[in-house]
Amino acid sequence: MPENQIDYLEFPATDLPATQAFYENVFGWKFTDYGPAYAAFTDGRMNGGFTTTEIGPARQPLVVIYAEALEATESRVKTAGGRIAKAIFTFPGGRRFHFIDPSGNELAVWSDK
Repeated sequence: MPENQIDYLEFPATDLPATQAFYENVFGWKFTDYGPAYAAFTDGRMNGGFTTTEIGPARQPLVVIYAEALEATESRVKTAGGRIAKAIFTFPGGRRFHFIDPSGNELAVWSDK
């Protein structure tokens, strides 16, 4: 995996089956379902997902960065002035945390380690 590079994009979805069908039909993206609230996609180059959890009026796409040493990266985020929005948690395929940057943008960092 490319260290410290954008690796994944996560989008909010209000209707997961309709969203999947749209991107499959229009762009040919391939999907893997991870339960009723999450579907991962690949467009052949970039990977991402759609989720129906945490949908709100201000919810934006989530940029996800890969880092092998998750705890060390979390520490660097805090030291640099970032705020942890979600502590490290596990999901199928790895672990991740979310942070808020100094401008108020929410991003995530994940690892498969």
